Amino acid sequence: MAGTIAEVAAADERVARVGLLRRLLVKPELGSLVGALIIFVFFSSLSDVFRSLPGVANWLDPASTLGIMAVAVALLMIGGHFDLSAGVQIGTAGITTGLLTTYYGLNTWMALLASLALVLAIGLANGYLVVRTGLPSFIVTLGTFLMLQGLNLGVTKIVTNTVQVNNFDQVAGYPILHAIMASTINVGGTEFQIAIVWWIVATIAGSYLLLRTRFGNWIFAVGGEKNASTNVGVPVMRTTVTLFMITSLAAWFVGNTQIVRLTSIQAQAGFGQELIFIVAAVIGGCLLTGGYGSAVGASLGALIFGMTSQGIVYAGWDADWFKFFLGAMLLLAVLANQFVGRFAQSRR
Repeated sequence: MAGTIAEVAAADERVARVGLLRRLLVKPELGSLVGALIIFVFFSSLSDVFRSLPGVANWLDPASTLGIMAVAVALLMIGGHFDLSAGVQIGTAGITTGLLTTYYGLNTWMALLASLALVLAIGLANGYLVVRTGLPSFIVTLGTFLMLQGLNLGVTKIVTNTVQVNNFDQVAGYPILHAIMASTINVGGTEFQIAIVWWIVATIAGSYLLLRTRFGNWIFAVGGEKNASTNVGVPVMRTTVTLFMITSLAAWFVGNTQIVRLTSIQAQAGFGQELIFIVAAVIGGCLLTGGYGSAVGASLGALIFGMTSQGIVYAGWDADWFKFFLGAMLLLAVLANQFVGRFAQSRR
């Protein structure tokens, strides 16, 4: 009898013993965690400033807003889709809030709600078109990207006669917005941007959503196999549309954080950032084919981005090397993900 039970356990992965190595290797965030540690040690050896408290504050700053977007983009990628309009939506959100308040005198909070409604409608349209037409999300959101890019620039020029919206610090309620979105927290005499706190909140929320809710199960199911998900009753359309709207929500927050912090926003804000979001998610362990990844891994990918961008400066290198490092990390991440996938399959 004992032999029979052992044979069944060996044949059924649900009851078989799983070794520590395998459990670690199948964690999506493992590679990005190792990469982050290597990057930290590498640049710390080149610059004392990099590992100092002010240095940490400097490289956590760019990582924070990128991390908020990377978490949302990672959820969408796990669900099997991309949003190439995510970066431009940042500009759309900030420009809408800025124009409605500084040029049309709308109440600040109403302007924020209006810009939120606009970007959520964009996310809804993206998700609906992807599901209903069956077109790749790459194509649908590329079209949205181009339209929003032209709209942001055209409307800004018509209203302001320039390519930016200024004087946002003059609107009513600005001090409250600044406290929420752009204030700093003093730690050991060093000022850290509050966006870092929102980044942590976004990472925790994204992880909880993925790993502790029914909707998280739907995300993995839809990204893994859409047809099978439909057959077992997963609401594919609702899940996909919601994921696109979550990405738009993150873009709204980051876009308004930018205009609050800088008191102005360029018509080209967010342009080109969509690929950086995807790179951070892939470095964090998300597969390009969907169905695999984590919010924590995406945040670690953003952390690697922040450390590399500032570490190169502290090391005294030419900033052009940043793109080289980013490309190398992307390639290594894809190869590592491929290895992990094959390893997990071979052990089943």
